[in-house]
Amino acid sequence: MDRKLSAILAADVVGYSALMERDEAGTFERLRAGRKELFEPEIGRHHGSVFKLMGDGMLAEFASVVDAVECAVSLQRGLAERNAAVSEDKRIQVRIGINLGELIVDGDDRYGEGVNIAARLEQLAEPGGICVSGKVAREVEKKLPFGFEPMGEQRVKNIVEPVRAFRVIIEGQVRRKPRLPSPSNWVLAGAVGLPLLLAVVGSIWQFWPTSTVSGKPTVAVLPFESYGDEATARLASGLTEDIITDLARYPEFQVIARNSTDQYRDKPTSLSVVGKTLDAAFVVEGSIQREADQVRVTAQLLDVKTGKHLWSERWDRPAKDLFAIQTEISEQLSNRLGGGSGLIQEAGRFTAHRRPPENLNAYELYLLGTERLERVTRPDVEEALRLLTRAVELDPGLARAWVELHHTHDWLANFGVEADKNRSLAARAARRAVELDPSDAEAHAVYAISLADSDEFVRAKAEFETALRLGPNQFEILTFYLGWASTLGEPERGAQMVDQAIRLNPNFPMWSVRPFAVAYFMAGRYGEAVGMYKRTSPESMSGVHWALKSGALAAVGRTEDAKASVKEALKRFPDLTIQGIVSSSGWSDAERQRIVEALRLAEFPACAKPDILAKAEKPFHLPECTLP
Repeated sequence: MDRKLSAILAADVVGYSALMERDEAGTFERLRAGRKELFEPEIGRHHGSVFKLMGDGMLAEFASVVDAVECAVSLQRGLAERNAAVSEDKRIQVRIGINLGELIVDGDDRYGEGVNIAARLEQLAEPGGICVSGKVAREVEKKLPFGFEPMGEQRVKNIVEPVRAFRVIIEGQVRRKPRLPSPSNWVLAGAVGLPLLLAVVGSIWQFWPTSTVSGKPTVAVLPFESYGDEATARLASGLTEDIITDLARYPEFQVIARNSTDQYRDKPTSLSVVGKTLDAAFVVEGSIQREADQVRVTAQLLDVKTGKHLWSERWDRPAKDLFAIQTEISEQLSNRLGGGSGLIQEAGRFTAHRRPPENLNAYELYLLGTERLERVTRPDVEEALRLLTRAVELDPGLARAWVELHHTHDWLANFGVEADKNRSLAARAARRAVELDPSDAEAHAVYAISLADSDEFVRAKAEFETALRLGPNQFEILTFYLGWASTLGEPERGAQMVDQAIRLNPNFPMWSVRPFAVAYFMAGRYGEAVGMYKRTSPESMSGVHWALKSGALAAVGRTEDAKASVKEALKRFPDLTIQGIVSSSGWSDAERQRIVEALRLAEFPACAKPDILAKAEKPFHLPECTLP
């Protein structure tokens, strides 16, 4: 048999039978014209060839996967233009699936799993949409200007292994997150330390079902099924309760109480019935099975409206410590679903993007504001300010929007935009968030940050501890605390919190990289600080971060890289000096000493200009610098 590696494009008409029933002759003519005037020319222009035609679909082969994706986008755009000129009941919409794989060549025909997967991906696409395999997304994501929304691992007909699927975003700009390596089907027992949960980002759906006036979605955690002895049943019960408790700490959504979901224990019920009865948008379900000395745990998140599996994971652990398993899985699962970078908030952002701007409610504006903040560039932060200000105008009682407003003003101050004014506005927003929701851990954390910014370290530490008590395993709370841990005299604890935060959320967002880097730097873990700064875009780094990066490079012996970093820092911030950095408020004496030592190694300019020092409340004197 002849074999070759190719990209396969599978296309299929949506609702073909209904179209033919309504207007057989007209539908046939429109399909024929579409093939002749759009599909065949576009496929030829992108160096592809059609190898199979069906009444309502076709299969095409491309030597280049880039050509295949570009062609698919051109086809969908072309169809949209053609449909604009006809009535809705006569419009022809197409689903497209693309896969990259090895084919069996038989004359003009093509066979094999590569073709089959393309056809199954086409079935997963929405009308007018494109669905591609993980292989395709990896090949083209940095070569084409389109976004790719992960749909998770999909089980498709006649294919043994799950297929990682991605939705191609044609309309507008979509935030693109760094890709994680695919998790193996099993996390092997006996590895050193606790294995990291590499969660698959869930599917994104078209509509966002809600049950509350605020627009926040509702989540129901069903009792985990148990297969095994009484100890396994206790583990299932405890895990269910822990997940409900952990998820309930996230104000981004509402969680159905256990006494309501317990009615479904050992009772098979359809997803639609659960959603309707509990008025839930999402359902978490799972199972626990014990075999010999191993325990297997599965968990998944489902969209009630579509019935799709948005995310799933499976663990295999030694059974000797069931309660340690319970704690670990509950922590990791709740962090993957909840929080600012969790799957549920991701879905809300995507839905908000699809709505006209004038129809957005306060909660959706809040979601879009948090998305902008995660990019941590000045234009994005300024846009976040606009979105979040509008959110609190529409709903002044939305505590989470005030939390994010604190971050927005804080970042603007860091970028040098009316620093005093924005620090004051940040503190006001933090106070307002705590007043509105004293049970919100993140509200206490941002209030702690505002207190620390004013050198009220005793009160700040008390607020951080309150936040940690309310959300002991929340990624965001740990990240906010660790950013100030060394200032509060706990540098080693700060670095340990970084380790814990990464374990809880291996797919940590970009905004967390800078506090991670500072915490590692202050604990003397310079190599890890350098690693964090490598993840950061130059545009999102303030002068202080450029200086710390330079010092960390010098401390690990990378002298030439340190010199290059110093040069770039001074190009961007000409007045940056050791004395100027350590004269700013907020540093402890130990932090100042560490910064001075590292920056001297990097040969950073030492002495600040008199006018800069004059602005500092307590100017720091270096022996080599002349007193003003």
